[in-house]
Amino acid sequence: MTRSELIATIAQQNPHLYHRDVERIVTTIFEEISGALSRGDRVELRGFGAFSVKKRGARVGRNPRTGESVAVDAKAVPFFKTGKQLRERLNDE
Repeated sequence: MTRSELIATIAQQNPHLYHRDVERIVTTIFEEISGALSRGDRVELRGFGAFSVKKRGARVGRNPRTGESVAVDAKAVPFFKTGKQLRERLNDE
């Protein structure tokens, strides 16, 4: 599902809301999650899952074409862990 499909689905399920308001709500939620992650905070949505940031240390990698060693800098990457209810819902089929 894309962002526009999500907005359209929510707008369809809530006809009392304007489409622009639904779009603003979805955008605000994504911005808040992104902002929290960039600060290093954890975002937990009960029953759905938790977003967090994991640190990857610097390492030496290899260029697959040439086999040459390449230095890879340390970085932070987003991580998502599913919640128990979501896992059960996915595996109940």
